[in-house]
Amino acid sequence: MQHTETFIHHTSVVDEGAIIGGGCKIWHFSHIYAGAVIGEGCNIGQNVMVASDVILGKNVKVQNNVSIYSGVVCEDNVFLGPSCVFTNVRTPRSEFPRHNRFEKTTVGQGATVGANATIVCGVKIGQYAFIGAGAVVTRTVPDYALVSGNPARQTGWVSRHGCRLRFDNDGMAVCPESGISYRLLNNHIYVE
Repeated sequence: MQHTETFIHHTSVVDEGAIIGGGCKIWHFSHIYAGAVIGEGCNIGQNVMVASDVILGKNVKVQNNVSIYSGVVCEDNVFLGPSCVFTNVRTPRSEFPRHNRFEKTTVGQGATVGANATIVCGVKIGQYAFIGAGAVVTRTVPDYALVSGNPARQTGWVSRHGCRLRFDNDGMAVCPESGISYRLLNNHIYVE
């Protein structure tokens, strides 16, 4: 994929030592810390914070007011909805800093994190999973799973295109947008 020139709005701060891939757009009032790695073609919305040791793959879309703390890895083509937030310590205390206890969180390729969702550290969000708006994710989410609520619970399955899958008695479903077939077997999704 060919990218245009990288754009960084003059109100944003990109610390020396941050790595920004070609063709990225970083909009108003965002801060990219030293040690952050942002892949090619990413779009970083307004008022976004990307901390040190965060890795964003290629073509990651980060909407306005998102905080991504150290220890988060987003694979290629991830979508982070407005005002979602990641944590990196399970038991934070102002009086007892725990910078040496940051837990890793991974968001798999093509996954979506909805607006105002909170992702508690130490979980893995599977490829093409869909986290509903306002969900509080406290445990690992399978590939292609649809989760919502507080705490987040699985309510279904979605296709790579983000459409809800409806499985027949043989465990087969077809994405209404793409026409691609999916098989549900032993609580795992397989693309046919």
